[in-house]
Amino acid sequence: MSTSAGTMSQHKTGSGLSLPQTDLIATRIERREGGNVAYVTVTNEARRNALPVEGRLALANTMKVIGHDPELRVVVLSGAGDKSFIGGANINEMSVFPDPVTAEEGSRTTHLAGDAIRRVPVPVIARINGYCLGAGMEIAASCDMRVASDNAMFGMPEVKYGLPSGMEACLLPRLIGWGKAQELVFTGEMISAQEAHQWGFVQRLVTQEKLDEATERWVSSILAAGPIAIRIQKELNRDWERMSVADAVQQGIRAVGRAHTTGEPRRMMEAYLAKRLKKVK
Repeated sequence: MSTSAGTMSQHKTGSGLSLPQTDLIATRIERREGGNVAYVTVTNEARRNALPVEGRLALANTMKVIGHDPELRVVVLSGAGDKSFIGGANINEMSVFPDPVTAEEGSRTTHLAGDAIRRVPVPVIARINGYCLGAGMEIAASCDMRVASDNAMFGMPEVKYGLPSGMEACLLPRLIGWGKAQELVFTGEMISAQEAHQWGFVQRLVTQEKLDEATERWVSSILAAGPIAIRIQKELNRDWERMSVADAVQQGIRAVGRAHTTGEPRRMMEAYLAKRLKKVK
């Protein structure tokens, strides 16, 4: 299986990282007062931003590279245009896989993309601007936060094409419960943005016109928080997933102690108290 990702070029960031720019994934780093914000966009608009094997590999590679930026604070993942986030994998490509091994390798690239997102040391926001289907919904599930426009549609249609929903579909029961997850993967039917919001898959639902504004609210809040605290919190969230409640509590206690070794809590709390005292006077 090829590991290339279409036509590729390199783009230098302010932190000296070389970002891969491909036909299917575009990346922009915006330098803010509080740190760097990475905007990663799937650019296959003519095909509802569907991601073939090469595109999923490119997305995984991009997430790995930007994750090494020490000034990175938050990532926003979106699809080009206003009709689709990620419309799934490429059915034309999947229909001609020559053997089960090749099919497994192709499916594994969805996991590589989702896993790379989950390993980014800062929050990744899915800005869902339309169709979010199959591999697209798995990739959205891999993100830390999800905001969607009210024209978005969600679904796991694999069974309609003779396939089970695998890979990061296993995250769905944690997000929406077993009943709703099973409804999606057994029927292959799409649900509306309103249903996805009611089910808890989407945390914020807005009009298409308000999507950027809602995304920016999250970005601004993250930038205002302690950068070390945010990274510790992202790591702790991943720990919670694999630990019992008792172990997770102890891990959280250790995380608080670890944060205090950095000096960030004292600095930020002193600044808050000084600001409050100034208001009182």
